[in-house]
Amino acid sequence: MKVYSMTDIGKKRELNEDYIYTSVLPIGGLSNLFIVADGMGGHNAGDYASAHAVKTFVETAEKSTQGEKTEDILRSALEKANTFVHKTSLSDTKLSGMGTTMVVATCKEDKVTIANVGDSRLYVINDTITQITKDHSLVEEMVSLGGIDKEAARNHPDKNIITRAVGVKPSVEIDFFELTVTKADRLLLCSDGLTNMLRDEEICEIVQKYEEIELAARALIDAANYNGGRDNIAVILVEPLGGHA
Repeated sequence: MKVYSMTDIGKKRELNEDYIYTSVLPIGGLSNLFIVADGMGGHNAGDYASAHAVKTFVETAEKSTQGEKTEDILRSALEKANTFVHKTSLSDTKLSGMGTTMVVATCKEDKVTIANVGDSRLYVINDTITQITKDHSLVEEMVSLGGIDKEAARNHPDKNIITRAVGVKPSVEIDFFELTVTKADRLLLCSDGLTNMLRDEEICEIVQKYEEIELAARALIDAANYNGGRDNIAVILVEPLGGHA
């Protein structure tokens, strides 16, 4: 397995509210763990939400055991993260209304289990690019209903309105996905600071260009900044089966 991760503040923001976590070693009952979280809230509330949601998630997952189902571990950890962020937001006025997206992946041999809340994404990239997660956003709902097309969605003024996030309500609704991957597949977990600046085809082209995933990750962030860098950017690239065919 090969992994490379990085975040960048971008060109416009004064604070990086994106938070990433990677471990190729087991975390409790999980064989490995990869997380991108994109915080939201005024002042420092967004970076608090993303960092503490991930911290709570990891601490919860560490207490899980090998016998538990992967999806159950992810669900429990996300629910604990949600409860922590929500209760903290109610107890501190400076943190009121904070929340965070979270996209989480874990791999066991050629099987990948994914959990998602919000509009951070997971893609599979090989000869093509496939978005696995579905954005929990107002604009995505408009696309699903046929009101606008994907291209109009990219530049819609309500692009940043998300319909689900960790910590904004007492409970959280989570999407789960399972994949089988091959040696040629790369996983990309990213925040919307990347996907708002680059089309899927551009992301695919950059990732395909580089044999080394570190170079691919850096090139993605450079391209997002070149196109405006309007938000923080988070990227995790994973080769689950260890090599690019």
